[in-house]
Amino acid sequence: MAELNLVEAVNHALAYEMEHDPAVLVLGEDVGVNGGVFRATVGLQARFGPARVLDTPLAETAIAGTAIGMAAMGLKPVAEIQFSGFIYPTIDHIVNHASRLRNRTRGRLSCPMVLRTPSGGGIHAPEHHSENPEALFTNVPGLRVVVPSSPQRAYGLLLAAIRDPDPVVFLEPTRLYRLFKQEVADDGEALPLDVCFTLRAGNDITLVSWGATLQEVQAAADLLAAEGVMAEVLDVATLKPLDMETILESVTRTGRCVIVHEAAQTGGFGAEIAAGLAEHGLYSLLAPVRRVAAYDVVVPLARLESQYLPSVERIVDAVRKTMEAS
Repeated sequence: MAELNLVEAVNHALAYEMEHDPAVLVLGEDVGVNGGVFRATVGLQARFGPARVLDTPLAETAIAGTAIGMAAMGLKPVAEIQFSGFIYPTIDHIVNHASRLRNRTRGRLSCPMVLRTPSGGGIHAPEHHSENPEALFTNVPGLRVVVPSSPQRAYGLLLAAIRDPDPVVFLEPTRLYRLFKQEVADDGEALPLDVCFTLRAGNDITLVSWGATLQEVQAAADLLAAEGVMAEVLDVATLKPLDMETILESVTRTGRCVIVHEAAQTGGFGAEIAAGLAEHGLYSLLAPVRRVAAYDVVVPLARLESQYLPSVERIVDAVRKTMEAS
């Protein structure tokens, strides 16, 4: 079993599916000869040929539209958008066509495509390379939105996304690409979509997060444990459809919840989870739900990036205030 970082896990998942399913192909800017900006597709063109690993022009609208056409005709394209800040030109195609194709054709056609992109900050890149557009896509019926938090999650969830018969937006936290390694079995075993994963058991408070911020959440949980506060940590993993049942079960036990995400707070996906707790779990709550998120500003340049992203200190402070309020 190899030790892989997240970007290597993505590469292994793509290679496995391309090896075992001739309908799977990869397209995007620089994904072929150069192997992608972050090397997520390195070696794939040499292994599978330029007909299945396609370098495209710098045209995100064309990438998305081409992928939809391929998917409608029975292929399983995995389209890469080089940075999340460049994903906005794809929204017309993704919202108006990919997400609606099954409904529009009354099930005659489906759209088994994956739209991959590095997402989020933490690597000291300019603003358009550090944005987190996750909430935009969670508002679109017909789309799945998946955010892996580790190499193991990336491998298993990407396999599941490629095998899904409908479109999946797969947001890969850029900060995690080479942050750490895990043992990953390259065995083709997919992880379930639409399921929250419990990373840590606890009885005092539920910490809900996904993607890169789970690093800070786990560190905060360690500090809180030293204070006698035992936090349960949930990895949402699939934002849409949301596994609200697991979150409600946890909060029913703990009575308290702090939601942590990297995207800006206003209109962020944490608000949807908080609304679900208010609607279905109000009588279980011993204190108000708190959110720790990025601020409602444009992603700053490198000098201020660490103050923009949710920190361990902000998470611990939110948990302490929640505990005091109950």
